[in-house]
Amino acid sequence: MTVRTSLPETQVETAVKKRTLPPLLRHLLFALAAFAVVVVLTLVTDEFTNLRIATIGYYLIAVAGLTLLTGLTGQVSLGHGAFMFIGAYTVALLVRRVPSFPLWADLLLASAAGGLAGLLAGAAAARLRGPYLAGATLALAVGLPALTRRFQDFLGGSNGLSFTVHSRPAGIAVPELRWQTWVVWLSVLIALVLVVNVVRGKLGRNFRAVRDDEVAASLSGIAVGRTKILAFLISAVCGGLAGGLQAYLLGTAAPGSFTPALSLSLLAAVVLGGLGSLWGALWGAIALVYFQAWSEDLADVLHLNTDVANNLPLAVYGVILIVVVLAFPRGVQGGFQRLRGLLRRPAEKKENHENQ
Repeated sequence: MTVRTSLPETQVETAVKKRTLPPLLRHLLFALAAFAVVVVLTLVTDEFTNLRIATIGYYLIAVAGLTLLTGLTGQVSLGHGAFMFIGAYTVALLVRRVPSFPLWADLLLASAAGGLAGLLAGAAAARLRGPYLAGATLALAVGLPALTRRFQDFLGGSNGLSFTVHSRPAGIAVPELRWQTWVVWLSVLIALVLVVNVVRGKLGRNFRAVRDDEVAASLSGIAVGRTKILAFLISAVCGGLAGGLQAYLLGTAAPGSFTPALSLSLLAAVVLGGLGSLWGALWGAIALVYFQAWSEDLADVLHLNTDVANNLPLAVYGVILIVVVLAFPRGVQGGFQRLRGLLRRPAEKKENHENQ
């Protein structure tokens, strides 16, 4: 039996649009709900789990930025860890040398520093593609941490820079680490709201058009070079923020945290979670944190020597990545979408049968 409405189709569409919240407000409400979930999780878990939750947070914004660059515009970057390096050292230098700056200003400047580096890298990368672009960004990831040995007095050498940030207000009686976790996730969710609105807007459509066919995008009036640079800029801002949040959480910025392996892991997380999906960025960030933790636990159980134990997380992550890509070519999020489609088919068939 088919239910008919007394309103014409155009009036029904108008009524639906009026009941729909504006995208920005909808995303803000979703971010608020997500932050409430994070607060509850931190309240019912121990400090070590709080640290992992915070780590997932800053990895999430880094992977989301790389998803925008690689998944939406098709630019493969192997040097995203360099932007995290810039953000982390920006926060460390500001805290040590300009302690009067508030934390939010430090994080904004860290994001801006990462964005400036991304703007310069994007201007060069706009003329490159394929393996040439990947090689250029990889050189950035290899070269930047080496600067710490060249400017040891300024950047602290191989030991990096240590500092302390007392960001918790005096009247709030919560553990420092729990407060830091809240700050990390609040910053990440605000940034994600902005990224989601970019992805769902005109600029996001331009990104996808450039990814699908640069010639067709150019013929339709899209400035391909400018669009690629903008993608690099936004992605690097996310990387700078992620690095700044990592430094704030750990109280240190050291070159050993930003090796080329980090950049490769971020790219693998994009593929594992689902190329081009911001939800996939969440699954990739969770995998980065927990696969490494599980690998370390396995190394302890098996009593492996230090060299094997240090490389085991990368090996485990690589094996899981291969298995997931073979089973679900569109990543974990693509697998969820496929499963949802399979579950909806019986219901759709039943509805069609009833309508007939």
